[in-house]
Amino acid sequence: MNNLNDPPRWNIQPDPRGRREGANDGNQWNYALLVPMLGLAAFRWIWTRESQKEIQKVKVQYDKDVSIIKSEMEARYRGSLTESRKAAATLELELEKERQRVKGYKQALISQTQHLIEERKQLQQEREALEEKKQRLVKSGAVGAVLHHALEQEQDWYQRATATLKELEGQLVERQNAYCSLIQPRDQRLEMEKNLLLKVVKDPIGAELDLESDLRDIFKRDKHCADLLNMDKRKNGSLMWVYLKYWQLQVTVKKYEKAEKAILEGKTQT
Repeated sequence: MNNLNDPPRWNIQPDPRGRREGANDGNQWNYALLVPMLGLAAFRWIWTRESQKEIQKVKVQYDKDVSIIKSEMEARYRGSLTESRKAAATLELELEKERQRVKGYKQALISQTQHLIEERKQLQQEREALEEKKQRLVKSGAVGAVLHHALEQEQDWYQRATATLKELEGQLVERQNAYCSLIQPRDQRLEMEKNLLLKVVKDPIGAELDLESDLRDIFKRDKHCADLLNMDKRKNGSLMWVYLKYWQLQVTVKKYEKAEKAILEGKTQT
């Protein structure tokens, strides 16, 4: 067996016998092996240096690409931030406009409410004054009898006027429902308003009570609508109901005025 600690002469060793003619030259073989080893070392040094250059080149290109991407990302971020700020400013402006609009609506609603309260107070005062006048006339004996007879003579006009107002009330309810409807055409509502105006102009009672100007005021100012789930048409409108009560009081006052005029002109006798 081969001794691993003392292998055979794989490497060429110097000849202990010295150099003599015909003997093997070990040093020449050592020099022969040294040349490829030096070449291999030089190749490895050159290859390592070139590799380092390539690695350094890749690193420089990588840093350059990262810097470009970073710059682009920062530019996009600044652009997005600018657009977001512009959008936020636009929304804030729109919000402020809506706030001012709501504020204007509130002020208009408060003003309209105050106006309606004043009109209601005035109508109540007129009604109380009329009731007092009626009581005084009733208590006056013969004058009361004359007044009662005169009022009976005006009852036919009163009933016709009341019927006219009742019919007008139904038409106003339909008109306001058309105004509050999301599906009913606007032209249809305008046609309804036109017909109402023509009717009160042609009707002597409408002309006597000056209903045309009141209707135009209703069409212009009454914008009240109930909630979207409302199914009762009579819950729509606000100013129109005040006018209807006012017209009914006007009819009552006109009835007494006509009776008083008939008494003063001697057209009514006890």
